[in-house]
Amino acid sequence: MKRGVVGIAGVAAILAALLMEAADRPEADGPQYTAEGQLVRPNNYREWVYLSSGLGMTYGPVAEAARDGNPMFDNVFVNPTAYQAFMATGKWPDKTIFVLEVRASGSKASINNGGRFQSNLAGIEAEVKDEKRFPSKWAFFGFGASASPAKMLPTTAQCYSCHSTNGAVDNTFVQFYPTLLDVAKSKGTLNAKAAQAETTDQAVDVVCKMGVDPKTALKAEYKGKTYYFCQPACKDNFEGSPETYLTAEK
Repeated sequence: MKRGVVGIAGVAAILAALLMEAADRPEADGPQYTAEGQLVRPNNYREWVYLSSGLGMTYGPVAEAARDGNPMFDNVFVNPTAYQAFMATGKWPDKTIFVLEVRASGSKASINNGGRFQSNLAGIEAEVKDEKRFPSKWAFFGFGASASPAKMLPTTAQCYSCHSTNGAVDNTFVQFYPTLLDVAKSKGTLNAKAAQAETTDQAVDVVCKMGVDPKTALKAEYKGKTYYFCQPACKDNFEGSPETYLTAEK
């Protein structure tokens, strides 16, 4: 009898060790890092879950740099494990990784005479949720057009404040992903600001294209018209070169 109890205890200890190891082991599709802490670019991200595409959106650093040229397309992908968790709970689990693929746009080529189509790769960016690694849980990485690992962007980069201020669900722009927005609404996981925006007439920040509440947003007057902004950085950018942003609107 004593030998049997010892045997059961041994099996339980082994199972506990395996569970602890599994908990520490990253998901197969989760973020991977080099020994120096750089994020390894997931080469198979185009086999992940596609969320949405935007044209001419300017809240990302790559798109912002191309403001004066042709509008960029951005394509958003998320790792399947995180997507499945979000569909079930309306929340992003630890080890979520988004990939933003930015591509140039073209027009009037081949048989196309109108509209725009995607062309060359301009850059790849990533947003990662890793609660043990990052003090604020989320971090951003810019790969450019390279397949090499990327360093974490400094927390002073505008993307951190923009996402924390404007993300509809846990630092992420679910408001731009229509199928996920419906999930967040049904699960009640939209933050208070995003939930209010769903029932409020919105103005559009001409810098980052975010929807903002005219009653509470920052404002600037230019040529007799009022413009609204989601955060001070957008207002400062507009006031420094208003025609740049207004030209992009046309």
